Amino acid sequence: MAKDNTGLHHQTEARRKKLTLVLGVSGLCILFYVLGAWQTSNIPSSYSKIGCETQSNPSTSSSSSESSDLDFKSHNQIEFKETNQTIKNLEPCDLSLSEYTPCEDRQRGRRFDRNMMKYRERHCPSKDELLYCLIPPPPNYKIPFKWPQSRDYAWYDNIPHKELSVEKAVQNWIQVEGDRFRFPGGGTMFPRGADAYIDDIARLIPLTAGGIRTAIDTGCGVASFGAYLLKRDILAVSFAPRDTHEAQVQFALERGVPAIIGIMGSKRLPYPARAFDLAHCSRCLIPWFKNKGLYLMEVDRVLRPGGYWILSGPPINWKQYWRGWERTEEDLKKEQDSIEDVAKSLCWKKVIEKGDLAIWRKPINHIECKKLKQKNNSPPLCTSDNADFAWYKDLESCVTPLPETNNPEESSDGALEDWPDRAFAVPPRIIRGTIQDINAEKFREDNEVWKERIGYYKKIVPEISHGRFRNIMDMNAYLGGFAASMLKYPSWVMNVVPVDAEKQTLGVIYERGLIGTYQDWCEGFSTYPRTYDMIHAGGLFSLYENRCDLTLILLEMDRILRPEGTVVMRDNVETLTKVERIAKGMKWNTQIVDHEKGPYNPEKILVAVKTYWTGQPSNNNNNN
Repeated sequence: MAKDNTGLHHQTEARRKKLTLVLGVSGLCILFYVLGAWQTSNIPSSYSKIGCETQSNPSTSSSSSESSDLDFKSHNQIEFKETNQTIKNLEPCDLSLSEYTPCEDRQRGRRFDRNMMKYRERHCPSKDELLYCLIPPPPNYKIPFKWPQSRDYAWYDNIPHKELSVEKAVQNWIQVEGDRFRFPGGGTMFPRGADAYIDDIARLIPLTAGGIRTAIDTGCGVASFGAYLLKRDILAVSFAPRDTHEAQVQFALERGVPAIIGIMGSKRLPYPARAFDLAHCSRCLIPWFKNKGLYLMEVDRVLRPGGYWILSGPPINWKQYWRGWERTEEDLKKEQDSIEDVAKSLCWKKVIEKGDLAIWRKPINHIECKKLKQKNNSPPLCTSDNADFAWYKDLESCVTPLPETNNPEESSDGALEDWPDRAFAVPPRIIRGTIQDINAEKFREDNEVWKERIGYYKKIVPEISHGRFRNIMDMNAYLGGFAASMLKYPSWVMNVVPVDAEKQTLGVIYERGLIGTYQDWCEGFSTYPRTYDMIHAGGLFSLYENRCDLTLILLEMDRILRPEGTVVMRDNVETLTKVERIAKGMKWNTQIVDHEKGPYNPEKILVAVKTYWTGQPSNNNNNN
């Protein structure tokens, strides 16, 4: 019996030692894991894991071998309980809504006055008209051509409209070639092509010396003017209404050219004062001479001091073209005289009129203009103290005053660096202290922050550096740091400053030589479906979570985003878990990853990819 008890004792001791060893090794593993998590931030193994299999390629797989798997939920077990709730799947809308633009809907527009084109302005759906479904791509939708090939080609199935190829056939706007469109670069007033037309302009003003960076093209057609300015480092906002010339802006964006649905009607354009170095109208059909020159006053508001306005088409060179324009000589002369008179009342000086081109220049300050206004106060200088405010703001029949200066040779807005130095130089609005709590030091710090963030984004979304993303939107742009850090890549960024943002910084963004617009994200954005490759949103959902339904914002993002497009969102954990649950019901693949500073930063990053699917040619839109 003693022998048996001794054996049992030895077995018990062996088990105890084994258990102690297991616990010790486990404890060391946990300790090393915590230390590792403390010292380094993990990166998801591969962007292609959350995307579609069709997007995986050797370049993305190589990045996965250099990074470790991310177990984000192990650091945030409590916060992630919410994701276990039921996911509500959102269904596709009817295929008839494939090109739905919520705030530029034709049927709704018919309810409004035709005076000053009010019926073509933004008119967003009421609550009972809102759609809680996914806008479907057309049945044979294809991923667009990559830039720069996209400048000249687009798939017919993506925008199945031949109207412009027929109506503008002689003018070479667009041609149908088999399964694709080709854009020869023509236009109504540039039969030799946009490239030659821009060269003509460059002979008249210093177009390519770096002083002109931002432009606005009113009534842009398919935006060939803006497309060919890009090779000269000039970034244009091209806009046109949703009208009988079907899908002009959609064609522009499909080409990879900045554009937005818009019209000069009764409201201000959604841009700050002194935004653009150049404004252009090539037979844009805007009645500049009507309403006592009200539309030219709006151009004056958005032009920088010393900015240029270029006009080609009626009534310029009317002596040569009046018969073809089917108007009388008297009528065209009267129109040009009216335009000349308005330009003088704005204190503009005519630079030159040569051939089909006429060019005026806005003064660099208003010292002389104020003296002129003492003699002739029509139109008067505006008394409003917020020239930047432009969201549903009525046009004003007055001249927007420039900032004060005592030096007649000095630009009242402050000197801007030539491009490309302008992108990272401290903007004049910050130097003058017009943005509360933002100074030169904070501006430079923000640039450094974005340099680090873009480096991190390249690891979690390798496609950023592969040139796959051409059209990018930043939904909450702040100072434009994200866009400035993306300048090295073949992309452009639409910087959106929400009208609800604490600081209205869009003027700073334009002074950096970048482009953007105002927007209320409780409403639809003025673009066609499937017009952006990537969307960035930092802090947007925290800003709007108590203002409108987050589902509607995500549905709008889905409408704007192209199939297989990417979304990168930054926010706190609680907000992102709510967003992720909605996104999973929208045919998005999602993954939450740690902040670039590591797992203990309360801000996290949600990366999502919209999966490829298309509508069916029936009311039952099942996935392909």
